[in-house]
Amino acid sequence: MPKKSKRVQSDIHIRDRAATRPDTKHSEEAHQTSSPLMAASSDLKGNYDVFLSFRGTDVRNNFLSHLYAALDQKGIYTYIDSEELRKGKQITPALIKAIEDSRIAIIIFSKDYASSPWCLKEVEKIMECKEQRGLIVFPVFYKVEPKEVRTPRGSYREAMVKHENKFGRDSEEVKRWEKALLDAGSLSGWELKDKDEAEADLIKRIVQEISMQLDRTPLHVAKHPVGIPRQVVKLKSMLNLESCDDVLMIGLWGQGGIGKTTLAKALYNDIFRGFEASCFLANVRETSKDSKDLVHLQEKLLSEILVEKELTVFNVDGGINLMQHRLCRKRVLLVLDDVNDVKQLNALAGGREWFGKGSRIIITTRDNHLLTVHEIDEDHIYEVNILDDWEALELFNKHAFPGSKEKVMRRDLVDGALHYADGLPLALVVLGSYLCGRREQEWASALNKLDKSPDKTINDVLKLSYDGLEDCEKEIFLDIACFFKGKSIQYIMEVLNSCDFDTTIGVQVLVEKSLITKEMAIVHMHDLIQLMGMDIVKQECHDDLGRRSRLWLCEDVRDVLSGDMGTDSVKAIVLDLPTIEAISIGPDAFTNMRRLRLLIMINVHSSFQGPIYLPNNLRWFQWPECPFSILKFPPGPKKLVKLDLCKSNIQVVVDQFKDFKNLKFLCFRECLSMVCMPNLNLTPNLEKLDLYGCKNLEYAHQSVAYHAKLRWLNLEGCSNLHHLPDVLQTKNLQLLNLTGCSKLERFPDIPNKMKRLQELSLKGTSIKELPASIENLVSLVNLSLVNCKKMTNLPSSIYNLPELVYLLLDGCSKLIKFPKEEDSSDLPSKTRFPNLQILTLGGCNLLEVEFLEKYSCFPNLRALDLSENNFAELPMCPHLHDLRESDVSECQQLQKIGSVSMKLRDLAATNCESLSKIPSDVLSIGRLSGLCLGCKVRLSLPISLSD
Repeated sequence: MPKKSKRVQSDIHIRDRAATRPDTKHSEEAHQTSSPLMAASSDLKGNYDVFLSFRGTDVRNNFLSHLYAALDQKGIYTYIDSEELRKGKQITPALIKAIEDSRIAIIIFSKDYASSPWCLKEVEKIMECKEQRGLIVFPVFYKVEPKEVRTPRGSYREAMVKHENKFGRDSEEVKRWEKALLDAGSLSGWELKDKDEAEADLIKRIVQEISMQLDRTPLHVAKHPVGIPRQVVKLKSMLNLESCDDVLMIGLWGQGGIGKTTLAKALYNDIFRGFEASCFLANVRETSKDSKDLVHLQEKLLSEILVEKELTVFNVDGGINLMQHRLCRKRVLLVLDDVNDVKQLNALAGGREWFGKGSRIIITTRDNHLLTVHEIDEDHIYEVNILDDWEALELFNKHAFPGSKEKVMRRDLVDGALHYADGLPLALVVLGSYLCGRREQEWASALNKLDKSPDKTINDVLKLSYDGLEDCEKEIFLDIACFFKGKSIQYIMEVLNSCDFDTTIGVQVLVEKSLITKEMAIVHMHDLIQLMGMDIVKQECHDDLGRRSRLWLCEDVRDVLSGDMGTDSVKAIVLDLPTIEAISIGPDAFTNMRRLRLLIMINVHSSFQGPIYLPNNLRWFQWPECPFSILKFPPGPKKLVKLDLCKSNIQVVVDQFKDFKNLKFLCFRECLSMVCMPNLNLTPNLEKLDLYGCKNLEYAHQSVAYHAKLRWLNLEGCSNLHHLPDVLQTKNLQLLNLTGCSKLERFPDIPNKMKRLQELSLKGTSIKELPASIENLVSLVNLSLVNCKKMTNLPSSIYNLPELVYLLLDGCSKLIKFPKEEDSSDLPSKTRFPNLQILTLGGCNLLEVEFLEKYSCFPNLRALDLSENNFAELPMCPHLHDLRESDVSECQQLQKIGSVSMKLRDLAATNCESLSKIPSDVLSIGRLSGLCLGCKVRLSLPISLSD
């Protein structure tokens, strides 16, 4: 701060400029040294607390001197615009700088204030600084009314008329002065009339208000606030500061170390002077461990806003009532930083009605759900994200190479540091500062160390979010961190649900607490949060790998399994290797892992020595190419939920899975030793059975026809499968894939309605016809019969599939006729294929397509493929008004195309050698984005392509 000016004496006197004669013996220098007021005005070193603007001896010798003395007595550094020092018509650069360097301006509007062009220029500059720099401005109406200044009236009107006469009635300068008077006169300030309170009392109130305003100092934001200004702009827009009609709460949400507090401080500094009172409560999580701490925070909040240092709160409920009563008429800015419990919000900002209109409450938190519970909608939650690449580089460089100390460093080392931090501001600052001034060898060593063990400062901040989780949520988090980052949410749900976790709510909590994100159905996690989770597991036991809960590194797994080091501490082993690795596994490797629930071994090869015994507590077993014959479970019920032995040598025998009552997922993809499907009656809870590529499978077990819970059956590529049960009534089946079952000639009858089956693929089978009971697949959406070369006809009951969207019949070369709808006398107007959008009949050798003419069919058809067929005429089908794409290419017998849909965009008719007529509107409307004719066409109307 600048040096304080001397205290004003009671007999101070400043001569008015107008009364100073040319022959005066008092020079400007004498005034500057003899008057404390002038000394203040001439000292321009540093910032000022208050700038005083005034005019006239009636103000200067009484009110002004007493006000200055009172401010000085409080230690408030004040600049006074002394009239004796004014030179020329323009205000000096020194005075402009004094205004710009001040935090508060007090304008004393007296009777003669507006008569001075200098004063008017001064008030214009003050109001400009208020708008552009956030200068706080208070007017004092000294024996004039505010309306005289605003309108103007009285002496102010007379003064402005004189200025108009002198500078011109349309003078832009005079208009700016009037605007400045209007704006300044409209501000809240103080009014002193002859019969009002004593000047001393008014001065006391002014000094009290100025002291309170000066106590509201800006907060330190950051040494280098990179990326902050652009976000402040967004948040100010979200806060809608122009509106004073409502109370608005917003949330800043994001993971630890992302910069929420830094951003909140910068926002606070930018806007707090626009509020009647403000308070920034930092580290609410840390400072509110119990109700006593909340009482202390309530006291602090009330004291800062009400400026009452002795205010006492006895309990939380009492504090709530006190806050509601004392703050409900104040326009306040309140920041609650790092909130992690709804109790904190209820105690400190329980409702919008607690605060006066125009108030703004800003909450920073790692927990999005807290904001939702507090009725803050999504539009008022700002997610703080990691820095952009260029911002991350800038922030890192400012800490790693400060100022003149910048030096050349290997690009790969800088990139390694940036990759480690991954845009997290905390990590960029900590790592940049740590590496500052170090040599290249030290950089390389430090980054190598961080790959093995995370930085403690960063880790401790991130771990706060983990510490706030429930036990089940911690288990889910550690599994994702160690095993499943980057996996699909569906896969993670299946795996963790098999362990009896409440994964749906657990994953949602992790998202809300900024520990994971979900994008395009994939779970993502910041690298440093993942390292934090892995470090938690490593800290369980430094020296004994077999006593850690999770193993995921190849060397660690190899050491534990080859040395029989496993204990009942091990809960999960997941080894997903990019290439095949050999690991020696002994028969007792898993014997002591009684709590093992996950065992996933991808690309792991082992030369087994005898049977391997697995614990009955195992829930998820996934080991492609594992010799199934050597796997053994102890007697008794098994908890296994998924068994994945794809590409293994499994051979199904009777009672294979009699103790596996909990099995939901069986995967035997490409198990070439499998001849017959397992008995599903032994696995009553089975939901998915994947037998893709089991080329030697010949029979489907009868149990598949009646299974109560089976919803997904994949038999694609079972090229020797020739027998399915005679009927199919699996009530919960949703997908049945028989693609490539080339020896399958018959599809089962469907005696009852199946309300769940949505997708049925018979592509490439030898099925000759579908049963009429196909109509009982009332929920079927996708039916594929592509390349069913032996398919000769379709039952007319296929029209009774109300939910069908895709009907694919390409390559059914023996299907020379598509069935026509059989009119029903009881339901003559019923719409057929009401939801069908895609119909493909390419290469079916159809002789006619009159079935398209039926008005009650295909109301929503969008794409129609009739290529490589033998019909002669494509009839007019005006009811196909949604048709966008049509293909009649290679239809050698086609002579005429009827009218087309008004929405048609693509028409393909290449190599239609007999085509002689197409509708004229195809060309006249000019709407086609694709038109391929490739044949000799005589248009029905003489319209050229150029039209």
